[in-house]
Amino acid sequence: MSSIKKIKNIRNLKRKIVCLTAYSKPLAKILDKYCDIILMGDSVATAFYGMKNTREIKLDTMINHAISVRKSIKKSLLVFDMPFNTYKNIKEAKKNIKKVLLKTNCDAIKLESNGKNFKILKTLTNSGIKVMGHIGYTPQYKKYFSPQGLKNKEEIKLINEAKSIEDAGAFAIVLECINADLAKKITKNLKIPTIGIGSSKYCDGQILVLDDLIGLSGFYPKFVKKYISLEKILNKVIKKFRNDVIRNNFPKVSNTYKIK
Repeated sequence: MSSIKKIKNIRNLKRKIVCLTAYSKPLAKILDKYCDIILMGDSVATAFYGMKNTREIKLDTMINHAISVRKSIKKSLLVFDMPFNTYKNIKEAKKNIKKVLLKTNCDAIKLESNGKNFKILKTLTNSGIKVMGHIGYTPQYKKYFSPQGLKNKEEIKLINEAKSIEDAGAFAIVLECINADLAKKITKNLKIPTIGIGSSKYCDGQILVLDDLIGLSGFYPKFVKKYISLEKILNKVIKKFRNDVIRNNFPKVSNTYKIK
């Protein structure tokens, strides 16, 4: 069974789909044990590089991270998040995605919807490329963070957008920061799995940025559950190392080499 079919089968079995982001080989190795999907997300821009937004990250930078991530993945589906301005038309999309697939050996790519790029998505899926859609709050196209689908006009637009993405051949779709009732409605209307981030428990699966989940990013919106504060743990560890060095307690004999 292909990885894409496995994802669809999980939905049919009524089991939730588990997804997280990864930007490096060591973390991907851990995630691969527990995740159905690992996203090499453009969130690497803000979470890893400290950029102001995801629009600043370059394709080659993301490719280098994806190459590292791929080395650890044995069972999860690796999805590559196409960065801003790399799929603005069919020609650019094909050229850049071909490069991504060749260099990273990822299983699928993700495109954010701008409400107009369904034709590009359809062309890609027709050529055999596996595509995950993304609607709601789309950071590449929306400057300011805000929940989506709170007004009737927005709700209708998002329902139609989700259906258009399904009709274009996407195998799954991310619903970001969409109100709970609407997320439930979209999930029921679609035959493909919905992956929620800030879009309620009614989605077929959930995704978070790993750095948010482990308490390293410093950005914790309402939809994030911080399972641990790795920042606090690292502070304690590094403080202990500093004290050991200053007090000459490190390195010890067991940490040094001697002539036998």
